[in-house]
Amino acid sequence: MTTDRLQSGAHGAVDARGVGGAGGARDVTMAIVGADVLTLDPARPRASAVAVAADGTIAAVGDDAEIRARCGARTELVDGAGLTVTPGLVDGHVHPVWGAKLARGVELRDVHDVAGLRDALLAERARLGPQALVRGWALDYAVLHGVAFPGELLAELAGGPALVSYFDLHTHVATPSAIAAAGVTAPIALDGNSAVAFADGRPTGELIELPAYWRISDALDPLGPDELRANVRAHLRRFNALGLTGGHAMDGDLAAYALLDELEAAGDLTLRLVVPLLLLPETGDDGVEELLRHRDDRGTLWRGGVAKFFADGVIETGTAWLEQPDSRGGGGDCYWPDPRRLHDLIVRFARAGFQCATHAIGDRAVRMTLDAYAAAAAAGAPALPGGALHRIEHLEVLPDALLRRCAGERVVASMQPLHGQWRPGDRSDEWTLRLGAQRSARAWRIRDVVDAGVPWTLGSDWPVAQVDPLLGVGYARARRLPGHPQMPVLDPEQALSPLEALAGYTTRPAATVGEAARGGRVAPGMRADLTVLDGDPTTVEPDALAELGVALTVVGGRVVHRRG
Repeated sequence: MTTDRLQSGAHGAVDARGVGGAGGARDVTMAIVGADVLTLDPARPRASAVAVAADGTIAAVGDDAEIRARCGARTELVDGAGLTVTPGLVDGHVHPVWGAKLARGVELRDVHDVAGLRDALLAERARLGPQALVRGWALDYAVLHGVAFPGELLAELAGGPALVSYFDLHTHVATPSAIAAAGVTAPIALDGNSAVAFADGRPTGELIELPAYWRISDALDPLGPDELRANVRAHLRRFNALGLTGGHAMDGDLAAYALLDELEAAGDLTLRLVVPLLLLPETGDDGVEELLRHRDDRGTLWRGGVAKFFADGVIETGTAWLEQPDSRGGGGDCYWPDPRRLHDLIVRFARAGFQCATHAIGDRAVRMTLDAYAAAAAAGAPALPGGALHRIEHLEVLPDALLRRCAGERVVASMQPLHGQWRPGDRSDEWTLRLGAQRSARAWRIRDVVDAGVPWTLGSDWPVAQVDPLLGVGYARARRLPGHPQMPVLDPEQALSPLEALAGYTTRPAATVGEAARGGRVAPGMRADLTVLDGDPTTVEPDALAELGVALTVVGGRVVHRRG
């Protein structure tokens, strides 16, 4: 990929003002020519060049001659030979702020047994010192499965105090010394079915749900504002290098809004974000009133307007809310001690003009959420801007009747196929064992969702799964992780086509948040959010997506990543 400057010439491409419209070469700040432009625009599915205007929108899409004619002396001309331009890739469910707090220490995603865990933790111990708190994240449940007191084993493996999160961030393990140092010497129960678990008078080490994690983590090793800001900034830059131009950041609060303002003022906000405000069981009436006043908060690259709720936890720990108990007797409770209050708050925020996004993994949680959205509509909740719709996150247990309701009631299914990577071929994982054969056979039904006409979008849920959007695209196609041919292909009938998988990271997230008229396609007048790849993600094999390079990432006409 090379860049140059060109002199201006005559106009020829169709642009946001029509053929040869007002404006001119001075309007075009950057152009990519000689590329394969995969527009996802039905009016012109393919082109070879695209021009970017000074206002951060796409000035024109056409052939090389047309776009070169739009370029002036100040235009940056990018040689796109051998490259594919797509609409900017967007993660429909990601946690950039929570991730900056939780993805600390050593990543354990590639650890598959106790010996591997010991090696990873001791390497981190050697780096930090004998008394430091060793942290790890993204551990597979299978590594410590069946251990009655995992905290004690963790202390042995780490050679001292340690705090480790399982991949889904709903369960964590702390050593007894870490729990004692945090001042917890007896069982404590917290909101959201959260607990620091004890058995036989001593801590098991398990921290169930995030309130228990924060209780230990913040007491021992709180993250200061400067470090948090630096962590978020670094993660955003890494996301850009992977081709991401935007995300639906499912971890917002007013402090996160202030942080995003700070990053944007410093020029460090490099991802376009939609950021819901999170409501939890501990959010009191005054807190609710405060959040309602912030519906329209926004910056240039970020905005609010969305409220996020948790209806349940996860299958693996028995905290998902199921119609029928799981095989271990779990799954009977809502995340909120008072489910009616959750229902009423969803209705209230919908009536106040918020888009609502609700974490619902179990079928009972999905049904409750649909009931709340229907009640909001019946109570006169307004239509959302741009045709946005209320949404449900995850929907891991989705019976046919609820699938039909999602379609008929126009509720977005926000799904993360990458979550299936922790299921082994013999289906011996805790998720499958708890659900049983019948329920687990209908896992991550993205093909059924699309075919039923349910509005949908895709995401990673990072730091739960890998944030690389090309891995997400590949998994949606192959039903296993790209680059890992040894992995089993599970539920292949739920696979998406190459174009559908790409749409899940482009046109579908734009439509989900009511921005289909501004994003998700490469077309005149749309935002100049572009991802430039070393090949066509719809024609390479899914395994090749794991190695497909990102040459350029552009957000609002600004280059936020350029391969050196």
